[in-house]
Amino acid sequence: MDSEAVIAATREWVEKAVIGLNLCPFAKAVYVKNQVRFAVSTARHLDGLLEDLDRELDFLAAADPEAVDTTLLIHPTLLPDFLDFNDFMQLAEAAVGEHGLEGVIQIASFHPAFQFADTAPDDIGNYTNRAPYPTLHLLREASIARAVAAFPEAETIYERNIETLKALGHAGWDALWAAPPR
Repeated sequence: MDSEAVIAATREWVEKAVIGLNLCPFAKAVYVKNQVRFAVSTARHLDGLLEDLDRELDFLAAADPEAVDTTLLIHPTLLPDFLDFNDFMQLAEAAVGEHGLEGVIQIASFHPAFQFADTAPDDIGNYTNRAPYPTLHLLREASIARAVAAFPEAETIYERNIETLKALGHAGWDALWAAPPR
């Protein structure tokens, strides 16, 4: 897969869903300041993906937050099965610890077939975490803390997102992708 096309699809998802639907009220500020790093892994096996994750963890930890605040590590071909991806997240979380970055960086997961526990696969609420490709979102915990402090009732974001998607429905979600990118 062409890395530029993968990044373009991921940017469209960020712009239309994450920011456009306000699924993450903190995303727009870093996105418009070009502080989001988009990295595409072309690894052919999970060990290679873990090596790419190692590099991105080191990069983000060393980067000036004013230049790069967060990273989306995208893999367009590995881990197409959500349960395999979900299992891989244990290895990804372990990598954070191995780099001594617990409490510094955390990882959020996004996948085209993301499914919360105890939901049906087609439950619209799952779409809050559905990205075009399996994606590891590396976030600075200091940035999260600042954003949460500035956002009243941050703990309600999850519930609000579910309600937003229920109001949008499957037809509304599909219509987002029928519209040309901005």
